[in-house]
Amino acid sequence: MYKNKMKEYRKTKNITLKELSEETKISLGYLCHLEKGTRTNPSKRVMEKIAKGLNEDIKDVFF
Repeated sequence: MYKNKMKEYRKTKNITLKELSEETKISLGYLCHLEKGTRTNPSKRVMEKIAKGLNEDIKDVFF
């Protein structure tokens, strides 16, 4: 099963999904699905935006 650490990093940094959505310009719904694992296989561009929004390395968040 696909598992990323988006929620873990987001909670540690006290960032809401809405704030991350606004920062990354990625829809709130899509981010929610990625966190829950109901959507998998995001594009490299999406992973880069999320990692940057969390101020983390892409490999730490997604691999």
